[in-house]
Amino acid sequence: MSNSQHNLKLAQGDTKALARAITIVENELQGYEDLLLNLTTAKYIPIIGITGPPGAGKSTLVNSLISVLLKRLKADSKGIGIISVDPSSPIHQGAILGDRLRMNEHFNDSRVFIRSLATRGALGGLSAKTIEITEVMRSYGFEYILVETVGVGQSEVEIAGLADVTLLVITPESGDDIQVMKSGVTEIADIFVVNKADRDGADEFAKNLNQILPIKYDRMDIKADVVKTVATKNEGTELLADKIDGQLKNHSPLKKGLLWAEKAYQLILKQKMKGIDKAKIKIEVEQELKKDAAFNIYRFIQKF
Repeated sequence: MSNSQHNLKLAQGDTKALARAITIVENELQGYEDLLLNLTTAKYIPIIGITGPPGAGKSTLVNSLISVLLKRLKADSKGIGIISVDPSSPIHQGAILGDRLRMNEHFNDSRVFIRSLATRGALGGLSAKTIEITEVMRSYGFEYILVETVGVGQSEVEIAGLADVTLLVITPESGDDIQVMKSGVTEIADIFVVNKADRDGADEFAKNLNQILPIKYDRMDIKADVVKTVATKNEGTELLADKIDGQLKNHSPLKKGLLWAEKAYQLILKQKMKGIDKAKIKIEVEQELKKDAAFNIYRFIQKF
């Protein structure tokens, strides 16, 4: 099948074509660049990023949120796409697939497409191919695309550069308000989800968090939302879905431009770094050191 035929089947809602396209792009199989160049999207599909520390209940929250969003889909909707970025298996470098266990309620629903991506050593909480794969999923025409990160390193900042709405999932035990401020995510999170809100201190934590959140820099009348949820009991997710839709409606042209610029920057960076192998650099450095004790690293990197 040619890439043009593949992309046509993708736009027509062929889930097999979607799964195959993701595999081609993720593994850089033959023709993947041409496939990406010929992607078309009839309308703008929002990306909702879900991040937060391990143990905050992200996957359970996503499972509950999917149930709410499914009720709101139009009759002709192609459904919801889920990308769950899992840690890589140390054996086969594939995703561990923990999300499949926690989202089993929707696994066989034809309106829900779940794809696990492995980090494969990528820094932060996203896979190296997340940007490209979200664009493939956009061309399919989902009504929403949800991206759940591993929740480590710089994943909060990474997902903010990808998603139209970023949810930061935390718990009442996440620490005092000052620690939350220090983490640097108050500027990039659109919605703070205080999950496991049936625990002691949740009300006070959410109240204090709401008071210290700054007005968003690109919309002087908009602040981040704070929503309390108990994902295991499906409590608070209706309100969360309302807040997500509200954030999307208030989406400023400035933020959309910044999102596309960030994606372009990351893709250009990857293109420029293609062929740069750290192991080969190490060998070359060692060879240079043997030849010249007065090794100058700045002269060395000029060759790249």
